[in-house]
Amino acid sequence: MSLLSTIFLAFGLAMDAFAVSITGCIVSGKVNFTFALNIALLFASFQMVMPLIGWWLGNNAIIYIQPYAQWAAFLLLFLIGTKMIYESFQNKEKRKTTDFNSIPVLFFLAIATSIDAFISGICISFLELGIFKIIIIIGIITLLLSLVGVGLGKVLGYLLGRYAELIGGIILIIIGFQVLTMYIRGCYV
Repeated sequence: MSLLSTIFLAFGLAMDAFAVSITGCIVSGKVNFTFALNIALLFASFQMVMPLIGWWLGNNAIIYIQPYAQWAAFLLLFLIGTKMIYESFQNKEKRKTTDFNSIPVLFFLAIATSIDAFISGICISFLELGIFKIIIIIGIITLLLSLVGVGLGKVLGYLLGRYAELIGGIILIIIGFQVLTMYIRGCYV
């Protein structure tokens, strides 16, 4: 795989993390350097580890896991998105927004947004390509785009106000459906 193809792949894989970074910042409203770094490092780490796992499984045990990977990502994104939409309609007194500062929430989002990286790792193994250069590039681009996403989310959160959680939930559900459609289309390396 050429360097240019690897960069395009990395940008494609990082778009989910970018969108969720924007959403997380819009919804939380509390943006500081630690928040931005937590999101960026967690998403970049998962975007690097998941293709490696996929690559290993593609070489060893893919027939057991492949049928369920896309459904797991879809379910996680759909459930969190639905919860956010529901909470956006609650009275202000009853309203409790999704806590994007929570490590479990970020952990589940990092897994859900990196399922496409997992599938790409499987495809990379089928093409018999080296994985380590690819995952380093994916990690760097995801880290940078996640940081940019947090910055953009800060501006959008200020502009969107109380509709932020509704919009964020819709974005997560759309990303979940995107995972399913990518799976239906097959490997996209």
